[in-house]
Amino acid sequence: MAQVYLGIGTNLGDRKKNISTAVELLKKHNITVTQISSIIETEPVGYTEQDKFLNGCLAIETTLDPHTLLKTLKLIEKTMGRTETVVNGPRIIDLDILTYDDIKVDTDELTIPHPRMKEREFVLTPLKELNPELVDQLNDARF
Repeated sequence: MAQVYLGIGTNLGDRKKNISTAVELLKKHNITVTQISSIIETEPVGYTEQDKFLNGCLAIETTLDPHTLLKTLKLIEKTMGRTETVVNGPRIIDLDILTYDDIKVDTDELTIPHPRMKEREFVLTPLKELNPELVDQLNDARF
């Protein structure tokens, strides 16, 4: 089983329910949610003319390889009604792979570790709650 950390965020509709629904859908796709961080309200980044987000992090275990996991996360987003808008625009749910064990992936579709997580306090704060050592290691060469 791979140990994976996901970022989760939402700023449309019933935001708390969106997060709960996403967690339940993960469980239905052979993904074990082992920890859920506190959920924090944050200002939008990039495209700022939108409502505030609820953000958090999930620790999961899965047998899915990184690319299959990404496809599954995109399917969950689509199932919940996510549509593409402007970059960093409003969304009913956003699921991002932050880390996947200690591996690195760099393809057109997927980059692990997530390339912008070190720049985003709305990722680092909840991730530190789940795994302080991981956040402390983010400056290491492996990240």
